[in-house]
Amino acid sequence: MTGEQRFDLAVVGAGIVGLGHAAAAVERGLRVVAIDRATSITGASVRNFGHIGTSVHTGVRKTYAERSREIWLRLAERAGFWLRETGSILVARHDDEMAVLEEAGVGELLTAAQVTEHAPVVGAVGGMRRAADLQADPREAAPAIARYLEAQGVEFRWRTTALGVEPEVLHTSRGAIVADAIAVCVNFDVDQLFPEIAEQYGVERCGLDMLLADGVGLKVPLLTGTSMLRYSAFAETSAAAAVRERYAREDPELFARDVNQMYTERPDGTLLVGDTHYRGTAIAPFQDEEAFELLARLSADLFGAPIRIRQRWQGVYATAPDDFLIAAPAEGIRVVSVTTGIGMTTGPGLAATVIDDLFGSTPGGTP
Repeated sequence: MTGEQRFDLAVVGAGIVGLGHAAAAVERGLRVVAIDRATSITGASVRNFGHIGTSVHTGVRKTYAERSREIWLRLAERAGFWLRETGSILVARHDDEMAVLEEAGVGELLTAAQVTEHAPVVGAVGGMRRAADLQADPREAAPAIARYLEAQGVEFRWRTTALGVEPEVLHTSRGAIVADAIAVCVNFDVDQLFPEIAEQYGVERCGLDMLLADGVGLKVPLLTGTSMLRYSAFAETSAAAAVRERYAREDPELFARDVNQMYTERPDGTLLVGDTHYRGTAIAPFQDEEAFELLARLSADLFGAPIRIRQRWQGVYATAPDDFLIAAPAEGIRVVSVTTGIGMTTGPGLAATVIDDLFGSTPGGTP
């Protein structure tokens, strides 16, 4: 490999996790190259809500989320993309949901009238505001970060596929790249490069259905009772069992389609609506119209009027029994993925932690 151009870090994948690795390395003054098989960022990093839910998690999720929050704030300032710091609202529309919020104790409890000041919902009995949560525009944020990193010296090689990895050498469809460390951040496609790691960790694909609709005047990200059953700060409460039992009895389709009913409104006033979940080693591209009808029905019930749908799409992200995949198949190589649907919330913090592992921690733990 004599005469080859050498980098400190090579990153495979330009989604939010890959960009997080590149950003953490750049802050250390390292020389970085990032490759992606696409011509632009089109995967899970642009197909989500843009909700950065620092306060809805416990354990290692919370650790990564809190570190991610500080990184998001820095990147928004430096890269110049929209980031809203108004927190989020979790609406309770039943007494058992309010009981979950009271037991969780991770935010400011709100009356029904206070909820409607932030979100034009009907049927609220109360809610909770979590001031630390952030919101980005998912269609803008990741591309803006990539542009910023490129301006900082990161070399992006688009339409370049990773073919294999060995210590200090990343083999690609456009030739070999020599680097001291290599981070493989390809989301669910880890089975394409490291099938044995995918099988060991149980990595599969999670498909979801989402909508874009006309806005309703939502001032903050809005989560609902179904969100309480997904996010650990609420799901781990004893009161969550009553919510789960009521949903199973009154609207079993919510569980059949594994719905997380939540909403964010983008800067242009359009409303992101979602989402359903379905899993497997492969995700069929054929979407069920009944899933979109369910999301529209739930939205009309929550906002008191039908929503006007503008777009429908399918998202896909990695899923596994554990929330995070961090594997070291060889010296200087890390395979990293967020294996649940919280990549925006935890990805940058996870990536910075991996860079600490590869290159050593800096004072205060934040490069």
